[in-house]
Amino acid sequence: MLTTRFVDGAPCWIDVATPDPEGTASFYRALFGWSYRSAGPEGGGYGFLERAGRIVAGCAPPAGGQDPAGWTVYFQCSDADATAEAVRKARGSVPAPPVTVGEQGRSAVLADQMGAAFGVWQPGRREGLESAGEAGSLCWAELYTPDIARAAAFYHAVLGWETSAVSFPGGVYTSVSPQGAGEEGAFGGMVPLADDPVEADGSRPHWLPYIGAEDPDAVVARAAELGGRVRMPATSIPGVGRLARLEDPYGARFAVLRGDPRET
Repeated sequence: MLTTRFVDGAPCWIDVATPDPEGTASFYRALFGWSYRSAGPEGGGYGFLERAGRIVAGCAPPAGGQDPAGWTVYFQCSDADATAEAVRKARGSVPAPPVTVGEQGRSAVLADQMGAAFGVWQPGRREGLESAGEAGSLCWAELYTPDIARAAAFYHAVLGWETSAVSFPGGVYTSVSPQGAGEEGAFGGMVPLADDPVEADGSRPHWLPYIGAEDPDAVVARAAELGGRVRMPATSIPGVGRLARLEDPYGARFAVLRGDPRET
């Protein structure tokens, strides 16, 4: 699981692009208890979603007002420009080149060889999220990709990631961790897109953020009441925990997880 002891290559930020920041904030407030705080007149419509006074995510209008709603997972890097260049060399793409965000840091939105978009964050005054790895905050991230071997090579070249094959009762899972962190430092995984009936619904390769939840079943029921879509009901996976996959009223996909290896 994630912590706020961020290192290069680890997830350090998430934000949701939405055509209706106010409506989106209302949905997640009712679902997770998140409150919304504007970044101010110079923030370009950007805002922060907070839980118990700590930032758990960002929220903004879609770039150019035309992109679909969706969550973006950002990974820490020491040099956003060098990382963008590494993406180009690895035959990925750079949808949003690096930009400086005041004194806070430098960010970019990139995409791997198969088209899965992700962000990078070069910390300045802001290191990253103020809460992670607990209920109501980012706790895991998964890449759904048509080619795990190719994706693993790409992210190793760009962010130094290491992968491990982890066996559990349902099969073998490819976990991902920052360079040198080992399996104990895993923050997410890679899943074959074609093998997952929920994600392989015509979706392009993509990253899916997981939010910690003490009661995934209650979150699922509440999300449906609030106009969200239940893409996968709460399900227990031995050796993992209980999880569900959802979509907010504007089409942004996310998942919830209560991790517990004893879950049956």
